[in-house]
Amino acid sequence: MKLKVLSRLAQSAIEAKFSQYPDKRSVLLPALWIAQNEIGYLSEPAMIDVAELLDLTPVQVHDVATFYTMYNLRPVGRFHIQICKTLSCALVGAGRLIDHLKSKLGIDLGEVTPDGLFSLKLVECLASCGSGPMMQINEDYYEYLTPERVDRILEDLRREGRSPLASKPFKIPMVQEGV
Repeated sequence: MKLKVLSRLAQSAIEAKFSQYPDKRSVLLPALWIAQNEIGYLSEPAMIDVAELLDLTPVQVHDVATFYTMYNLRPVGRFHIQICKTLSCALVGAGRLIDHLKSKLGIDLGEVTPDGLFSLKLVECLASCGSGPMMQINEDYYEYLTPERVDRILEDLRREGRSPLASKPFKIPMVQEGV
């Protein structure tokens, strides 16, 4: 099978998942994740490759890819910032942080900074309601945010490629460290 954009390595990783699921179509979510990790986002050719590997139509793959916020249909920055906009975070200042990030980065929602370093997206609940406002950058959570903490996180990421203020996904119990 000749794929459009996915490598043989990605194809093998997807095919290795087949034995873990009842049928090929059940591999769709991990297959999309593998494709996105290889290319950086889910391009149309990547979704066609996934459809071919799983015996699905491209429309079926696209429908699933557009349903979940964890999949990106356009290129994103090296540090993909996803800000929780749901009620719990909104009540404790998410709107103020969204405005601050837009101003600080010089981009709007759905855009990437000219240097390709940061992209900005609003998402629904990230399951950290007790520690808002919060955001996820790539795989890391950042909680109890203030404009000052956001500034430090951005500087850490620019300078070091990571920030010690990351609390990691789903940290329990929620401890307000370094605030």
